[in-house]
Amino acid sequence: MSESPDASSLLSASSQLNLVEMDAIDDKEFDIPQVDTPPTLESILNELEDEDEPFVLEDTCVLNTDNMDAHSCDTSSLASSDSGDPAHLKRKRKAVDLNETVHGSVLRHSLLKGISAQIVSAADKVDAGLPTAITVSGVIAVGTSHGLALVFDTNQALRLCLGTKATGAEFGAVSALSINHDCSRLLCGFAKGQITMWDLASGKLLRTVTDAHPPGTAILHVKFTDDPTLAVCNDSGGSVFELAFRRVMGMRSCDSRCLFSGSKGEVCCIEPLRAPPDFRDHPITHYSLLAMASLTKILVIGLKPSLKVWMTFPYSKSDPSSVPQLAWQFVPVQKMVNPILAFCKGDTIHFLLVKKEETGTIHVIKQRQLHLTCDIISLSWINSRTLVLVDSHEKLQVVDRPSQEVLETLDLEQVQLVYNSRHFKSLATGGNVSQALALVGEKACYQSVSSYAGQIVYLGTKSAHIMALRNWRERIDCLLKQEHFVEALSLAWSFHEGTAKAVVGLFGDPLKRKGVVADKMVEILFQFAEHALKKCPEQGKIQVMEQHFQDVVPVLVDYCLLLKRADLMFNQLYARLVENMVAKGVFLESLESYIVADRLGHLTTPIMRDLLAHYHGNGMMDSLERCIVHLDVTSLDIQQVVQVCWENQLYDAMIYVFNSGMNDYITPMEKLFAVISPPLRAGRSLTDEEVVMGNKLLVYISCCLAGRAYPLGDIPEDLVVQVKNQVFEFLIRLHSADLIEEEEVFPFIRTLLHFDTREFLNVLAMKFEDFKHDKQALEYQQRIVDILLQVMVDNPDFTPSQVGGLFTFLARQLAKPDNTLFVNRKLFDQVLEFLCCPDDDSRHTERQQVLLELLQVGGVVQFNEERLLALAEKAKFYQICECLYEKKHLYDRIIDCYLRNPLRKGEIYNYIHNLLSMPGYSPEEKQTVKDKVLQHIQELVTFDPSRSADLVMFHFTNEVQQIISELQDDQLLFQFLSCLLEPREGRPSESMLPLERDLHELLLDLLCRFAPQQLLSFLQTSQHYRLEEAIQITEKYHHNEATAYLLEKKGDVHGAFALLLEILKEKLNLLTAESDRVEEGDGTMEEEERDSESTLTKVKESLNDLIVFCHRSSDNLYQQQREVLWFPLLETMMASQKLVKGLNAEHTFEVLKELTMKVLNCMSSFISLPAIIQRILQDPVYGKGKLAEIQGLILGMLDTFSYEQTLLETTTSLLNHDLHWSLAHLHAAVTKGLHPRQDYCNICLQQYKRRQDSADGIIVFSCGHLYHFQCLQQKDSGWGLTSELQQRWSCYKCSSSQGGRAGHSTEQKRGRSTSLAQTRVTSVHLDKGAEAHGKKVFVDATLDLQQEQSWDQLRCLYRGPSRLSILSELSHCHSNEKTGLLFPAQPGTENFQLKLSPPPLLEE
Repeated sequence: MSESPDASSLLSASSQLNLVEMDAIDDKEFDIPQVDTPPTLESILNELEDEDEPFVLEDTCVLNTDNMDAHSCDTSSLASSDSGDPAHLKRKRKAVDLNETVHGSVLRHSLLKGISAQIVSAADKVDAGLPTAITVSGVIAVGTSHGLALVFDTNQALRLCLGTKATGAEFGAVSALSINHDCSRLLCGFAKGQITMWDLASGKLLRTVTDAHPPGTAILHVKFTDDPTLAVCNDSGGSVFELAFRRVMGMRSCDSRCLFSGSKGEVCCIEPLRAPPDFRDHPITHYSLLAMASLTKILVIGLKPSLKVWMTFPYSKSDPSSVPQLAWQFVPVQKMVNPILAFCKGDTIHFLLVKKEETGTIHVIKQRQLHLTCDIISLSWINSRTLVLVDSHEKLQVVDRPSQEVLETLDLEQVQLVYNSRHFKSLATGGNVSQALALVGEKACYQSVSSYAGQIVYLGTKSAHIMALRNWRERIDCLLKQEHFVEALSLAWSFHEGTAKAVVGLFGDPLKRKGVVADKMVEILFQFAEHALKKCPEQGKIQVMEQHFQDVVPVLVDYCLLLKRADLMFNQLYARLVENMVAKGVFLESLESYIVADRLGHLTTPIMRDLLAHYHGNGMMDSLERCIVHLDVTSLDIQQVVQVCWENQLYDAMIYVFNSGMNDYITPMEKLFAVISPPLRAGRSLTDEEVVMGNKLLVYISCCLAGRAYPLGDIPEDLVVQVKNQVFEFLIRLHSADLIEEEEVFPFIRTLLHFDTREFLNVLAMKFEDFKHDKQALEYQQRIVDILLQVMVDNPDFTPSQVGGLFTFLARQLAKPDNTLFVNRKLFDQVLEFLCCPDDDSRHTERQQVLLELLQVGGVVQFNEERLLALAEKAKFYQICECLYEKKHLYDRIIDCYLRNPLRKGEIYNYIHNLLSMPGYSPEEKQTVKDKVLQHIQELVTFDPSRSADLVMFHFTNEVQQIISELQDDQLLFQFLSCLLEPREGRPSESMLPLERDLHELLLDLLCRFAPQQLLSFLQTSQHYRLEEAIQITEKYHHNEATAYLLEKKGDVHGAFALLLEILKEKLNLLTAESDRVEEGDGTMEEEERDSESTLTKVKESLNDLIVFCHRSSDNLYQQQREVLWFPLLETMMASQKLVKGLNAEHTFEVLKELTMKVLNCMSSFISLPAIIQRILQDPVYGKGKLAEIQGLILGMLDTFSYEQTLLETTTSLLNHDLHWSLAHLHAAVTKGLHPRQDYCNICLQQYKRRQDSADGIIVFSCGHLYHFQCLQQKDSGWGLTSELQQRWSCYKCSSSQGGRAGHSTEQKRGRSTSLAQTRVTSVHLDKGAEAHGKKVFVDATLDLQQEQSWDQLRCLYRGPSRLSILSELSHCHSNEKTGLLFPAQPGTENFQLKLSPPPLLEE
């Protein structure tokens, strides 16, 4: 085909472009090595994935990137100001944490400038239209909206312009493109449904296919398969067709076959499996697999050898507007390379592994899915481990499939991606597509994304962009250009360790890879150090400079150690950092953490010297000590270090240097003794520092004797015995090296004993355990014991605790079965004398404790028990006595010990209880203890009455009378009985005390004397006293309130009332007397007011008690008996009121008046008002006076009457109104006529009047259904009572959903299935005339049933409470009496409180 004018003008336009040059991609980086032998899994995973070649043709022609954007390598930087290109993308950068994996810039994004410029030029100059589709293979083809296809070579030069604007006008826009595997043919699909095939070598049009699919639908996809004669297409009707190209006798033809009909669900995406060149012979290719995505599921079918569906997979729930995506990739899995299909609709990507089994079947295995938080609109593989996807916000994400990690996110907004919505809506053919497909089409961009050999091209409205994975060096360099050195090192380390994702360009075995990366890291470390020194702030605060280097130096040190290049750190890097004093200091300080963690054990001499000087100069002594004890001694200047350590009390470091550097284990001990001996010899207390040193010394000695190095590690095996002997020799020296005149013998042992006897002996005890088979050590052991005895026995410098500690230690050693020690037994007797018969009584408890410990060791330490007991009693060592008595089973004597020991007296109760409760003691022993307890019961009760009572309750119930007779003091007896008779948890409930009633009455008597305020509560809680005796006791002591309670309990109401009234009268007399005194003016006003108030309070309390009593009693009395209670009370109050009125006590008078009104109000509940008024008027107090005096009382009573009368009238009115409303509705429902829906029976379906003279009964229901009486009877739809007149009927049709029988339970549940008004009609003389006039003859009507059913309806109609119930709630007057409903309710209905309108019964 000759070039069209459009094409020639386009080519001339492109020749005028001035393209920018840039570095070409390293071609070899992408070469796939030839596989001669089956590859190993590791080699596949490491090499195959990263080495796909960009745009590889069979003639190895590669896309030339000379015309790409020169700044494309810098696109990862947000701050690259030199990039003025509008397509320059903003890249998201996260703040890097050292613990987090850094990925850097994974994708290289470049603008295809040549292609972009020519797309714009073609649109402007030759009206080619906007770009609509792109595809990439050995060439790039771009389709336009005016039907042209522009073909570019790998140098971005326009090779062909296929089609003309005339064909564009006829066919519409190019809607799909596809290039075959050898780059010889191009298929173009159009918006109006045509398909054209072009020869890419000559530019000729080979075929125009117009009848491959139904007309009026746009081509959405057209794809070549691996077979160049076979293609597939997908149209906007959702159907998929196979296109088989034929050439017979020079005639080209195309056969079409429908693979999937859109009527079964529209397919909107298809993807044939196309093998890359290396896998063309893969067995799976023989099946020519095709994946199809409909709106609801995925299908994988085989086109060869015959059409077969291999798998269907439905989507999980997703947004209907989500776009289905499909992408194939050959992936190494388990030493085999097989294709994996990635597909998604929404935010979840599924992976299906497709394998060919030996049987010839295709096996599909579901792999782990990948969940994201975005709606995916494009999905592509960039290599076998990495996916690139675009979401609906036009954010591009690079995802590592094995780890499911998002490696990078880019914003594609400025690409202005082309969408295929017009074709999905088939606008060119009139928009005849389903709504579901049109909705998916909103976000469809299938034709704007094309991937080939590790590169992905994106088509924008005015540009084309290409994405490829950067190689590992480039990724590191991107970070270095942005001066992100820490991130660059972290990324490089991940390459070194093999943990990085999407790695390109690292070849060879792991060791070779590590070497290459390590060299790069060393280079970065130098750059980082230089950069840090250059950027260091020259002036300003020292803290700012320190912070600057603290962000750098530890990173340098860390990576040098990770790379095992300490030489690099100490020589080159340190040499550069020394130039800056702050950097040097930070470097030296940062070494500490690595030294302490044993990551750095050896320092060079210059650095060790600088480290000492720096730490010493800055007072960092603790840090220096920590470093020294972890460093190799050979790197230390021993003399300098020892001097510094000694000057600054770095004893751990000093010990370490002497031990490790000189194998000297004694000198450090001498130096430490020199510090702590003088103050101990002088007898002054040690400072905190000296105590720490003493403890260090003990730990050091312990370590040396145990063969461990101090402060960490172990002593070399060949030195262990030697060191142990040296330490013993040192300890048993008679004198120290620098002998002074006043020094005593064995100074070292003496010092340690004075410092901490117990801990020193513990150290020796631990070491003696290990000496069983070492003769030399056993000799040292005996020697040390002899020295200890010589130093400590008869030495007043040591306390009893210290001496006792020594003998306890010795006793334990002697008690061992393989003991070889010799100790004079007389020494133990001396120690006994020393502990029991001291010169003074000081340290009594301490001496007793030491002796106890000594006795507990037992074994060889055998004392004469008689002598020991005598000494212990003399020394008041009661615990020792207890132990000895325990051995002799003299348990009664132990009680004496407890009683005499003030510190342990409280424990005696538990001891007695345990001894008497537990088995193992004979009855005789228990009896002696009981006798001893009874002997001392007075003392025990005096010490703790409560616990004594518990003891008696458990073990001495039969001796209670004896115990009571023993207790002489009544107050003590009262306390004891109170505790004894008080009900408490934990006591045996079944234990009954003998004469319990007598005990309670005795306690009652004591309560009357000692605690009258507790009297009433005791009487109310206790049940064990006799009423008559109790009344006599309370009367004896004149406790009237208690007597009144007892009389009421007895049933003598009037007697109790008389007593309570007496109390009230006494208090009222007091009140009158006080008012009298106030009038006379005796005493101060304030005091009298106080007295008057307290008396008034007592009067109120007393009156309240009386009113409550009368209330309580009135319920069980007759009217006359009630009056006998209430009227005397009223008279008493009125009389006192009269008395006080004569005096000038207005406040008192008002209070009494108020109290009288309270009595009247309470009376009115039990006594009629006329009786009260009559009594008031008869009263001599009021009878002689004027009406004004009782006006207040009578007016108050009238007010009460008036209120109650109004309440009654209102209630009656509401009751009548609601009753009328209910009856009116009931009457209306009952008298309402029934209208049958049909004129035939609903069971037999015959006219209700079957014969002229028939006397059949007819039953009509309110639902409108009509039945013959006999038919209904046969169906057994009646229930209830058996008599015919009262039989209840339910509608057969309504009461059963399937026309079956309706049982009793069904009727109860479904209220409406029963007739609201059933009428039984007997047509005796019923003729058509009567029916025409609408007459009904009621023979009998079951009125009760009608009322009940109407009532059901009313309850459903009238929803809400009655006004009376609202009123009663407002008045807060809740009556306890429940009233039934006004009408009979359904069986099982609840009883409600009186409500004039019944509560609503909701229907089911």
